[in-house]
Amino acid sequence: MTDTPVAARPDMVRLMASLPLAVVVLEPGLRIASLNPAAEQFFGQSLRRLAGGRLNDVMTVPDARLLERLADYETPVSAREVTVSIRGRGVRRIDVNVAPVADTPGWQVLTIHDNSATDALGDDSGSADNAMLRGPEIMAHEIKNPLAGIRGAAQLLARNASERDLPLTELITSEVDRIANLIERMQKLSRRTAPPVEPCNLHEAARRAIDVLSVGQDKSTTAVRIVEEFDPSLPAVLGSPDALVQVIINLVANAREACQAEGEPRVTIRTRFASGLQLHTTDLGEPVRLPVELRVTDNGPGVDTAMRDHIFEPFVTTKKAGQGLGLPLVRKLVRDMNGRITHERDEEAGLTHFRVHLPLARETRGRVNKRKVAS
Repeated sequence: MTDTPVAARPDMVRLMASLPLAVVVLEPGLRIASLNPAAEQFFGQSLRRLAGGRLNDVMTVPDARLLERLADYETPVSAREVTVSIRGRGVRRIDVNVAPVADTPGWQVLTIHDNSATDALGDDSGSADNAMLRGPEIMAHEIKNPLAGIRGAAQLLARNASERDLPLTELITSEVDRIANLIERMQKLSRRTAPPVEPCNLHEAARRAIDVLSVGQDKSTTAVRIVEEFDPSLPAVLGSPDALVQVIINLVANAREACQAEGEPRVTIRTRFASGLQLHTTDLGEPVRLPVELRVTDNGPGVDTAMRDHIFEPFVTTKKAGQGLGLPLVRKLVRDMNGRITHERDEEAGLTHFRVHLPLARETRGRVNKRKVAS
């Protein structure tokens, strides 16, 4: 009979680092002694910068009663749906739990659950939004006819185009094809079945979107600087190439319009790893990681505070001529790729961020295929 090997005792520091919740160790006086990577991500700053500083210097708690309870280091505190302001990151709605450290007077352990992120990354099916988005189906047939004419005209122009102009005619043809495919997808927005996904190069999609926007930019308007901050080490994500291009086009176009009136308008497209972010699929309930983040940032005035919680709802818009369908469509396209999108305003820096989180192709393709077989 073989003895079962005894598992090694996990290192406590690594255990704390593995927790998905933000954990902060407070020393007497509510000063930050240590925090885990999830807390670093929540505050947007490293332990090296925060260690020794006071908690209320980085997180403002308007509720005076809660502050009094936090100062009483001998009593556990649990609070739900607390609105706080994080330095450099804006307002957050969080759940907090504080407990005293045994046999160490004045020391406390604080855990934070960011409800703002949870709400934005929720797994609701969005069926009500889908019903409202059926309107474009009515227009689909009428749109496809002129698209066919545009495509034919571009092909005729390509026959006599110079080498300089030929890429433009090819761009017109490919964009007409992509729009036609998107129209077909818009007709299916209310259906639960997601379109096929495949490994995609996120940076190729971003540059394609930038090229399309550059060609179509109104020369009479102020030029908006578009800054690329790409991580070249990122592997392929699982998604739809056409959908990714459309998502980025919508987000960058909105960002460009939002900062148009600024003295130095700027839109930044950034890609990076955002480890630890997970969601649970609705079909099989298996955890799917979303470690790749695409962030579109502009230095405009931001969305009106009264509308920030509703910007992904159909027909909600701040534009005079807008219809309020762009961001709901973006959210639908992202969700079809098992991704999630969030919105965030940094008042201190004067920046608006839209973050798209996507799964890696190498980790999730097998699960998606299994889900298709199961369905």
